[in-house]
Amino acid sequence: MTGPEHTESVHGPSVPTASVASLEAIGAGAYLVDEQGCIIAVNAHAERLLGRPAADLIGHDAHDLLHRGPQGQPLPRTQCAMRQAFHAGRTAQADEDYFAGADGTVLRISWLITPYDLEGRHDGTLVVFHASDHPQVAEPQPQPEPEPTTRPLSELARLALLAETTTQLTSTLDVDEALRRLVTLVLPRLADWVVVDLITERDEVWRTLVVHADGETLTPHEDLQGPMPPIPEESQMPLSRALRGVASNLAGPQTYQGAPDSGIAVEQRRLFDVTGMRSAAIAPIRSTRAVLGALTLGRDEKSAPFTPVDLPLIEDIARRAGLALDNARLYQRQRKVAETMQNHLLPQMPGVSGLQMTVRYLPAPDASQVGGDWYDAFPLSDASTALAIGDVVGHDLEAAAGMAQVRNMLRAYAWSQHEPPSRVVERLDEAIQHITDVTMATTIFARVEPVDGGDWQLSWTNAGHPPPLLISRDGLARYLTDGHGILLGTQTGTRRPDATAQLPPGSTLVLYTDGLVEAPRRTLDEGLDRLRQHAAALAHRPLASFTDQLLRRVRPVGNDDDVAVLALRVPDS
Repeated sequence: MTGPEHTESVHGPSVPTASVASLEAIGAGAYLVDEQGCIIAVNAHAERLLGRPAADLIGHDAHDLLHRGPQGQPLPRTQCAMRQAFHAGRTAQADEDYFAGADGTVLRISWLITPYDLEGRHDGTLVVFHASDHPQVAEPQPQPEPEPTTRPLSELARLALLAETTTQLTSTLDVDEALRRLVTLVLPRLADWVVVDLITERDEVWRTLVVHADGETLTPHEDLQGPMPPIPEESQMPLSRALRGVASNLAGPQTYQGAPDSGIAVEQRRLFDVTGMRSAAIAPIRSTRAVLGALTLGRDEKSAPFTPVDLPLIEDIARRAGLALDNARLYQRQRKVAETMQNHLLPQMPGVSGLQMTVRYLPAPDASQVGGDWYDAFPLSDASTALAIGDVVGHDLEAAAGMAQVRNMLRAYAWSQHEPPSRVVERLDEAIQHITDVTMATTIFARVEPVDGGDWQLSWTNAGHPPPLLISRDGLARYLTDGHGILLGTQTGTRRPDATAQLPPGSTLVLYTDGLVEAPRRTLDEGLDRLRQHAAALAHRPLASFTDQLLRRVRPVGNDDDVAVLALRVPDS
């Protein structure tokens, strides 16, 4: 139970997986505590050093369980330097302290403690410790976080920074957010300036970020950002080599004072002149598949210059940044493909004289969740207008393809069969069992048509779908629960019911999919009540505003499903 393959046993249920993986990447004992000081995750190295399995550590107060005096006596909390740093929420370290082993022995250790984000929540603290062989006992004293730009990080601080980098960068799939986190990780801890040059999908270089740290204040310099000249193939200048993925290098103003060998060299000279950097370390940003760009850390004249000893740490940070940026780019590319495909599958709304219609489709947050939600509206041969909304079971490409099949088949039957909605859906149900791969689906199929006196009438059948919502112009909202039958694909062969309702002047009809009203830890009735309440309050809004606000107010936070909405409004008489 001490290897990385047993990570399921080394953390509590609320700890993000990325944080656990980060602990295992640390080459020292490490554990995380929550805001009460209780251990919530521990790595295998700590288990070995302490002689305790994770199950005996997690859930216990770290101070009470581990901290001891030189002779193994209990250590009062008021005398514990680590505890003081924990409550102050600051980074501290000590070269000598004592932990209790499982067998009663006293383990002499050195430690570093630092605040640690748990997927964006500032409620964790990381403790990294080494077994120490110092012969003398010294009262440990908390030390402020070292000024990283004037002296090297300790080994413990370096390991903690790499663990934090891994967690911070792998817990987002947004490129801009990943870059923002990268900046806050390295400034001002390692440098006074950070510059990120990225290679676009068209093999063009773009200076994406130039940020300066004045103490804790970070200032972007957008005037230094923008497109860069092409990457020279033969140039031996540091940035050119890094962008080709050749090597990391140190550089300074003198590096670019000679005759420039490329346009990039000219831009680098300008960078040093404008920023006043006196020392820089430049490392490739790589993924497993390609070179994505280069990371440049710069120091002003007030800071000690970079040395070759600094390069391995900066290379490690750039490597982690490369993996995170590559994952974020792949995610965004996949999401774009999914959204484009979904938008092309969904139809444009027809113009219907005397009626207003608007539609909205929101994809699932997960790029792989191409949804089976759909809507449709089209004219029929008898001058009425067909409305439909539905949801094919599943969240993948097969569901999206099945959605297109069901929608197109419904259009064909509705146009060719001059029958009530129930009969059209019965024919659809019979057909999908034999000529599609759709297993189950829900749908509402309706006809809306003018009747004598200038009013409008809705007739519909419901195959297992959430009921339509009708809101009067005075804000009275009710669900149309008639006409409800079993969902498609059950092969029961039962007859489906029809229902009709008058659409009063100024009323609004809302058809929607279950992603608008369903959410974990909330009942369907609660979701329907929420939709009805907000729809009634928004009844006076223009239809487009009504629909947008309804989605914004009602769609559950953290919803992992796609949502389709079709709203129709009858004109005032």
